[in-house]
Parts: sequence; structure tokens; C-alpha cells
Amino acid sequence: MAKLNRTQVLESVVAEQMKPASELPKFSVGDTIDVHYKIIEGDKERVQVFQGVLLARTGRGIHEMITVRRIVANEGVERTFPLNSPRLAKLDVVRRGDARRAKLYYLRDRFGKSRRLRDQRRGLKGTEGGASAAG
Repeated sequence: MAKLNRTQVLESVVAEQMKPASELPKFSVGDTIDVHYKIIEGDKERVQVFQGVLLARTGRGIHEMITVRRIVANEGVERTFPLNSPRLAKLDVVRRGDARRAKLYYLRDRFGKSRRLRDQRRGLKGTEGGASAAG
């Protein structure tokens, strides 16, 4: 039997812990997503949905985290979820946002209509229509 070095052993253990790629949908920064997260209260377990805009994706592999921001009673609430956590029940993409940056931390300072992101499909149609009308 070939001797495995430390990184190979770590990678093999981590590979078992990771969620399969088919379990998570394709999503990117700027999308509005529903995060179904298992909450344990005493001996009861329930699933709570946290819907908001995806601000950031950080880390890679088993350490990958997402930061989701939503507005509750005119107050911004951000939560960071580990993607490979067994408590993460499901992830749904509600709408795709058109973002040109990897991290959308600038949305923290905005309020009202300027907080909204363009819809990805509508943004593409808008640029095509504007170019043909101007030209």
C-alpha cells in the first residue's frame, strides 16, 4: 500500500464531508436566494427560510461560505452560512441579479430603490435595445 502524505489524507477526509455538486443549484453574487436552514430548539427541529441578496461567496472546498443580506423592519440583517453544513437543508434561486463585482458590500450603504439590482435577463435586453435605438 502506497503511503499517503498529509495533504492527500486531509483531502480524502474532506471529500467525504462535502455536499455533492448536484445538491446545490448554480448561483452567483447578486442573486436573490432562499436559504432553508435547520434550526434546533431543545429537542425540536424545524426549517427556517432566510431570503435575501447574496453579497459574497468566500472560501473554497469545505470552507466555502455565503453571506446573505435582507431587510427586516427597515434594518439590514446579514447572515453567513457554510455551504457544506449538514444544517443547510436547501438553497433556491428566486431571481438572478446582474452584478459586475465579486462582493456587493456597497449595498450596505444604500437604501430605497438604489438598493435594487437589475434582473440579469432584463439587463441584457435593455442594453441591446438601447444600442439599436441610439445607433
